[in-house]
Amino acid sequence: MRPITDNPAFVLLLSLALLWPSTLLGAFALRRERAIPDDVDKHYGLVLGATLTLLSLIVGFSFSMAVGRYDQRKNLEEEEANAIGTEYARAELLPAAAAARVRALLKSYLEQRIVFYTARDEEALRRNAARTAELQRELWKTVAEVAAVQQTPTIALVALGMNDVLNSQGYTQAAWWNRIPVAAWLLMFAIALSSCLLVGYGVRSVRSERLLLMVVPLVISLSLFLIAEIDSPRTGFIRVSPQNLLSIVDQIQAP
Repeated sequence: MRPITDNPAFVLLLSLALLWPSTLLGAFALRRERAIPDDVDKHYGLVLGATLTLLSLIVGFSFSMAVGRYDQRKNLEEEEANAIGTEYARAELLPAAAAARVRALLKSYLEQRIVFYTARDEEALRRNAARTAELQRELWKTVAEVAAVQQTPTIALVALGMNDVLNSQGYTQAAWWNRIPVAAWLLMFAIALSSCLLVGYGVRSVRSERLLLMVVPLVISLSLFLIAEIDSPRTGFIRVSPQNLLSIVDQIQAP
């Protein structure tokens, strides 16, 4: 089961559903119950400013974390494509039968890696993971059989390249699992709720400051939505495209 943050649209709707009422609660219920005395108005401004500053820092750090993870996924896709392309070329150093088998397996493996980046369905991802693991075993078995018979520097170079292919897949999978922690999301929502509550409580006239009641929850919700978009590898509009892997496919199929 995917976490809630894997659905950026739901994060946006949930943020608006929580932040908008909290602003109205502060503007109508709390202020009507007890208005801000003039002698503590200055202290209220300090509390509000500190809360909004803390929220902006946490949102900024979370955005930086999401962008960093997104860049890492892009870089690892490039490294994985380079590893597969290099090993496809090195397969020529193997005996003819083994070379043909390794190249055929690498073509199938490359197709499965592209599916990993483009699939969204959970069942398709499970099938992809099983097929990928099977192809990895076949690839390593083929190279290991040759290396056991011909222990030469050339075959060792091919085995090292195959090791890079297998390792690159593991690094990629780890990067896709590396997400913003749930605790960070809960902290952002908690401080956002407090900020909106304080903003509503500080409104002196709902009619004249109606725009303030609308803008603050909307801006915070859009910020959380953007973070969820960048942090979600498979959902939303901002995703890592397997452009380097597709380029390797074109190179392999070229005459």
